[in-house]
Formats: sequence, structure tokens, C-alpha cells
Amino acid sequence: MKIAIYPGSFDPITNGHLDIIVRGAKLFNHLYVAVSENISKTTLFTINERVKQVELAIFDLPNVTVVIADNKLTVDVAKTLGATTIVKGLRNTTDFEYEFTMSQINKRLATSIETIFLTASPEHIILSSSMVKEVAKFGGDVSAFVPKHISTVLSAKFDD
Repeated sequence: MKIAIYPGSFDPITNGHLDIIVRGAKLFNHLYVAVSENISKTTLFTINERVKQVELAIFDLPNVTVVIADNKLTVDVAKTLGATTIVKGLRNTTDFEYEFTMSQINKRLATSIETIFLTASPEHIILSSSMVKEVAKFGGDVSAFVPKHISTVLSAKFDD
């Protein structure tokens, strides 16, 4: 069985993330979406809220499971889940430089785990969770950038 892991903070999940998940699910028998804490970011949503948000977004993908990475290295989570591939999405050269470096570190930590890069679909190249949060914070319409339920929870979060 070909098993992969798609790690990220997903704060919140965007249509770009969802596109990578759908495409990854077609390439592997099973894809784990590993929701993690990013120590260099302050999140808007708790890890449990983010897990629920991703679960709602992927409910119709039977070979995709959402897990919590629980402050572990991605390669360690992958090993625990039996994954041999890490899936990463790329929007631009800045993403590539960061993700390439990370893939090399991961390869040194776990030689049996490969990283593959899926480039963003053209309609999602501009999307980032940070951009979505900023637009939502100032009352902008983010419905074209995120699954419908995320647009609703962002509005509620910033109405508080």
C-alpha cells in the first residue's frame, strides 16, 4: 500500500490546501493530513478546531484521514503511520526554497521517506492561510478562498 502524509498547520485550511489533498488522495492508497503546531507561528484556531475544520473539508474522501502531529517531527509521524512519502504543496519559488531545504533535512533524518512536491493549481497560487486571515479580519469576503464552513467560522472568530 502506498501511504503518504501531508503535514501543515492548516490555520485555516484553504482551497489551495484542499486541492493538494484531493490530488494527493488520487496518488496514494491512503493520505494522512497531519495537523501540527508550527512553533514559528501563532495560530488563530486551536489544534482541535483545525482538525475538525479539515475533517469537514475532506468528509467525502474515504482514503484521507486527519491526525494530530502532536509536536513531533514529520518524519517520525510518517514512520508511526507507515507513510513512505511526504506531500508538500508549492505556490512559488519562496515555498520551493523553504520546502526543498526541509526535504533535505527530512531525508537525512529518515532515508526511507521521500518528499514529493505538488505545484499549486493556478487558481490557488495566491492563497495562504495568513492572507485569508488578514482579509477576514478586516471584513473582506474570503468565500472564494476557503471551504464554505471556514468562511463562516472566520467571520464568527473576528466578530467576537
